[in-house]
Amino acid sequence: MQTIAILGLGLMGTAIAARLGGAGHPLIGYDVDAGKRAAFAGPGRAAAASIVAAVAQADLLVLAVFDTGQVEQVTEGPDGIGAAARAAGKRVSVICTSTCDPDRIAALAPRLAALQVDFVELPISGTSAQVARGEGVGLIGGAPAAVEEVQAVIAVICPRHHYLGAAGNGGRAKLAVNLVLGLNRAALAEGIAFAERAGLAAEQFFPVVRESAAYSAVMDTKGRNMVARSFDAPQSRVDQSLKDFRLMLEYAQRHGQQLPFADLYAAMLDDCVAHGEAQWDNAAIVEALRRRRS
Repeated sequence: MQTIAILGLGLMGTAIAARLGGAGHPLIGYDVDAGKRAAFAGPGRAAAASIVAAVAQADLLVLAVFDTGQVEQVTEGPDGIGAAARAAGKRVSVICTSTCDPDRIAALAPRLAALQVDFVELPISGTSAQVARGEGVGLIGGAPAAVEEVQAVIAVICPRHHYLGAAGNGGRAKLAVNLVLGLNRAALAEGIAFAERAGLAAEQFFPVVRESAAYSAVMDTKGRNMVARSFDAPQSRVDQSLKDFRLMLEYAQRHGQQLPFADLYAAMLDDCVAHGEAQWDNAAIVEALRRRRS
């Protein structure tokens, strides 16, 4: 079994580790947070002290960092994967699961190829809990030969996946999917807030809407959190959703597309952040709607 290094041990990195460890892969974990590194270590798992150490020990690497800038830093920085691969005298494969700027990823992949790094993007549609259960949907972008090299590992992380062509296309699909998903969350949240203002208890209304023609899968993942106002065990955080929506809006502006609903959704996420809810589960969008008064 290949030894796999996971760089970034947050919600998604931890879920991916559960998938790969469950399939029998020895794991190396690295995060800038020493506490997360310590928590990661265990049977079949070791914590690396640096990216250089992770590259030296691993057969391939999985990135689960926060944003595009971190992906570029971790891969191209002076202490990053490219430099470590050169120092170790080997070519390495990288699977990037972060949601990133598609144009910057499209430009990054060939630069990394020149550094002996084969880069495959795999942004995943699904919460961290869904990914841990094998229910995430992987959106693959990269050179065919690079994808083929890591196909078996991709299948472990995401049994359901789609190859979308060159690097950047996976991210383009992920942003569009997240746009639809976020607006589904907003529609459910607004419906709950409206029902409450109309005099219905959320507990009374939610089973009705879930069985109605308005049903969407987001009701299964976020609905009960909205009803119970339970947001302190996040599967996807408010600040992560806001990062993605800002990225969508920037990308859309560059390509001449207006996103009026996404503009409003980002404003509601900003409201959550302003009220100290950045680290809450993104089902907390319902709180921004509950606060709105005419």
